[in-house]
Amino acid sequence: MALNVLSSPFDEEQLKKINGLLPSLTDYQKIWLTGYLSGAQVMTQSSGVGQSESMVATLEPIQVAQQVATILYGSQTGNSQAIAERLGKKLSENNVDVSVSSMSAFKHNHLKKLTNLFIVTSTHGEGDPPDNAISFHEFLYSKRAPKLDHINFSVLALGDTSYEFFCKTGIDFDEQLAKLGAQRIVPRVDCDLDFDELADQWVEQVTGELAASTTQVSSQTETKPIEVNDHTLYSKKNPFQAEVLANININGRGSNKETYHVELSIEGSGLTYEPGDSIGIVPENDPTFVGSLISSLDFDEDTKVKLQDEELTLKEVLQTKLEVTVLSKPLLQKIAAFTVNKKLANILADDSLWKNFVYGRDLLDAIEQFGPFTWTAQDFIQILRKIPVRLYSIASSQKANEEEVHLTIGKVSYEQDDRARLGVCSGQVAERLAEGEKLPIYVHKNPNFRLPNDHHTPIIMIGAGTGIAPFRSFIEDRAEVGVEGKSWLFFGDQHFVTDFLYQIEWQRWLKEGALTNLTVAFSRDTEHKVYVQHRLRENAKEIYKWLEQGAIIYVCGDEKNMAADVDKMLRTIIAEQGGKSAEEAAQYINELKSQQRYQRDVY
Repeated sequence: MALNVLSSPFDEEQLKKINGLLPSLTDYQKIWLTGYLSGAQVMTQSSGVGQSESMVATLEPIQVAQQVATILYGSQTGNSQAIAERLGKKLSENNVDVSVSSMSAFKHNHLKKLTNLFIVTSTHGEGDPPDNAISFHEFLYSKRAPKLDHINFSVLALGDTSYEFFCKTGIDFDEQLAKLGAQRIVPRVDCDLDFDELADQWVEQVTGELAASTTQVSSQTETKPIEVNDHTLYSKKNPFQAEVLANININGRGSNKETYHVELSIEGSGLTYEPGDSIGIVPENDPTFVGSLISSLDFDEDTKVKLQDEELTLKEVLQTKLEVTVLSKPLLQKIAAFTVNKKLANILADDSLWKNFVYGRDLLDAIEQFGPFTWTAQDFIQILRKIPVRLYSIASSQKANEEEVHLTIGKVSYEQDDRARLGVCSGQVAERLAEGEKLPIYVHKNPNFRLPNDHHTPIIMIGAGTGIAPFRSFIEDRAEVGVEGKSWLFFGDQHFVTDFLYQIEWQRWLKEGALTNLTVAFSRDTEHKVYVQHRLRENAKEIYKWLEQGAIIYVCGDEKNMAADVDKMLRTIIAEQGGKSAEEAAQYINELKSQQRYQRDVY
């Protein structure tokens, strides 16, 4: 709003300066200026000085208590931590005393001392908290949780709408904090996989809310404008086009699997990574599948549609922009609004029916079964979400491959209802990606899956199938540096002859000393299936000894089966070898997690 001569006590020259200044000020700077001038007026009146100029010249800064905030994150892959740190930076720049911490590192009795608490958390598995949020989640729901009516709070929840328990952990924290008496100062925000825009808006809201509650600050405080997009040069929104140097199926002839070792050039990108990080790939849908979908819809592939501010053909949008292979209850509900077919409504009314239908099926199945539809092409694309990026653990060390990054990608393929199905990204890599072509990528940092700074710390690595990828990065990195610390790899797959991924490299590193122990489990080579958890039990005494010596455990692979079975076995080993009860073993595991000595990269 611009001031004018008639509605203000300023002359034309003063107004020109004020109107030139106001648009450049942040909300915080305007609030600061208001407080400063109010203080000046109060002191002028109380001293009886008629000349405001002389009063301002001698005015002392008005001091008030600095806002204090605590930001806690629950993060499995690093997304929540990155947002929490971004919020911390913004608040710090606006004169807020901030501490940012994982929930596992936060001491529960400090809750009584907090005034502002902000939570950023993902949801894992079937509505479960991430590993580093479990203990804090349990505490808030326990009888030991205190009254929190002295705390202001807000929650940002990350999730995936294709899962039944979307953002459940964030919802849990939001509801329980309110139940304990805490005051919600910014409403909870629930984010799908494409979370950047909503997360930035939440950061802005929280920062603005705290700034608005501080009306007076020291005039010596330097304030900075809020920056919105604190992202690296290459990101999900702006991926680097990496050239494919190699794309090789590393399973042997006769294997039931196809696992691809992919080498990408990052020359000239400025991208850097560490062992434990992932590469995000922005995939495209299969053109053949998209053609079948458009044909089933009875649309013209060249029809122009508008996605945000971009006008594209229907084929371009469905192939490169939107997800068409995953069904969820929210999506089925949107589809139901455009059909008179009662079958879909009946399925949605029964939890078991819709869950059975979406399992292993895609959008083409729904279109073929629940028509006719009343939508236009524009209506149709509006109900779909963006194609989620796919994250793959990096399988190389940048110390050994300065301008390359390597990935290990297992092809997902199966048959359902007499139609072959492929994973979106793995199918693209396996069937449509040739050497010399470009793949849009970015580096996804994962600070929750890191080698120890102390190279003498023993490490135990447990993985099956493509879960071997980060451990190749770990050992290649240690070999390049010449680390002498103990390392033990447990690897599992189906057959020794066809599925021992990177076998020659592991044998070389064993010989050179970069890898101390290698224990394998090939489940289909024996009468009774043997998995990595069984190998752990066979070596229980030595594993417990390593743990007592300070070893860090790393687990990578399938969460529901392998990782869950490994977790159970570790608890059994700790209980039996340490003479502990089940409760004591669980506490031992929790302590490992809080010390970052039990790290998981599971999916």
